[in-house]
Amino acid sequence: MPAPVLLDLSHTSHTRARTGIQRVTRSLLAALGNSARPITHDPHLGAWRPLEAWELANLAAESAAGQRGARWPLGARLRGRARRFLGGGSALSRQLAELSSATSASLVVPEVFSPGVAAALPALLAAVRGPRVALFHDAIALKYPELTPTKTVARFPAYLRELLLFDGIAAISEESRTTLLDYWRWLGVTAAPPVQTIPLGLAVSHFHAIRENASGGAPPVVLSVGSIEGRKNHLALLDACERLWADGARFELRLIGLAHPQTGRAALGRLRALQAAGRPLRYDGPVGDAEVDTAYAGCAFTVYPSLMEGFGLPVFESLAHGRPCICSARGALGEAARDGGCIALDTVDATSLAAAIGRLLQTPGEVATLAAVANARKFRPWSDYATELTTWMHALPRRA
Repeated sequence: MPAPVLLDLSHTSHTRARTGIQRVTRSLLAALGNSARPITHDPHLGAWRPLEAWELANLAAESAAGQRGARWPLGARLRGRARRFLGGGSALSRQLAELSSATSASLVVPEVFSPGVAAALPALLAAVRGPRVALFHDAIALKYPELTPTKTVARFPAYLRELLLFDGIAAISEESRTTLLDYWRWLGVTAAPPVQTIPLGLAVSHFHAIRENASGGAPPVVLSVGSIEGRKNHLALLDACERLWADGARFELRLIGLAHPQTGRAALGRLRALQAAGRPLRYDGPVGDAEVDTAYAGCAFTVYPSLMEGFGLPVFESLAHGRPCICSARGALGEAARDGGCIALDTVDATSLAAAIGRLLQTPGEVATLAAVANARKFRPWSDYATELTTWMHALPRRA
């Protein structure tokens, strides 16, 4: 029997959104298999507990929802409060307490946790006898505060300090690792936990099947997959495409992703204005994984105009589908593009994006060459990621 791994899914189990972090947490849960023990902090119960059936159903849902935030149905809220009032919290948490105190049990926190979860973490960390690690995704809130939701910017410094409580931090890219360590050094931290770069996995066998079954002769569809928010830089992409359309270029731009109500507002306004003007622009909003796979299979190439990422999952997924990608050459995106299949740009402004998109539209031979490089790249599955993560974490010394 594999050693149990407590997996904190306090946010992901309460939303059907499929932003990057939610996709990572669901994939890690599946990759851990029988060793995974998904848990949540229930603020209505006031305790940590295993997931209930409705929360597991959220994790298994294939369709994407249009809201990022955690949602607790009224029945779940009332049930938690009633159990808390009647002293049922202890009974519900007993199984979790027994598991977490087992010598071999470990804890993985793959999400950016909320203040409420942070307040409850010390008790859980104290109860777990095995290694306790957190995944670190990115520090975009530090580097681009003007393009980040205000609540996230206000919360982020405290979150980075709370990561010091863990035995180790698994950064999803070298860029993320360097940024976190630099921030801690700037704070004057002298006893930081070890930070290891462990790049994420991909569902590679599924992607390869989609790629091999795709019809020949890619149509002139340019695809961009990613949430619509400020730092994803969709305004520059839309301006670039408008320049090309105005010059007579014939292609369709297809966008897939959940729009952020604050930082994505300007891009949505621009998008709707272009649609009203008759431009060939399709916006699907958030969709399920199967529809995303179909969109990759039906495009000529992709554009990921983001200014900064912790990993750049859409770049890897595009390449795993055999589709070239235009993206930034900087940070984690540069790491993703390093082994080929991409046009990596020093700047991802409208001028540079327009030039790169126009170049690929006019030179299908270059698209074919880049696609061949993408097809030749090797991508490790999530099972390998889970193995590397658990092997590393079980070698960590216990901190205070």
